[in-house]
Amino acid sequence: MNELTEALRQDAWFEFNALFLDIYDRLKLRKATGGGQEMLRLRMYEKLQKLVQGGIVEKKGKTYRGNAPALSAFAEQIAGQQSQRSANAAARTQVGTQTSSPETL
Repeated sequence: MNELTEALRQDAWFEFNALFLDIYDRLKLRKATGGGQEMLRLRMYEKLQKLVQGGIVEKKGKTYRGNAPALSAFAEQIAGQQSQRSANAAARTQVGTQTSSPETL
């Protein structure tokens, strides 16, 4: 999702195929293309349609453009959720190591 929102921050209209190929190339550079190209294309299309339905991305015919204010708010929301998940995972890890230490037995 980060790559998609990052690409859509540009003030330009994208056809889906051009947008997909740009994002796919970025992911290949990071070696994050697991699951195959067609599966990634399908997942990206579904996510793009959800962003259109949420008003975060504009669709005109077969082209897409990010709505800058909505996209920024969405990116901040996602970042907040990711940091909360990380904090929760760290807290669970700490609790798990505290309960299994030899001093508590």
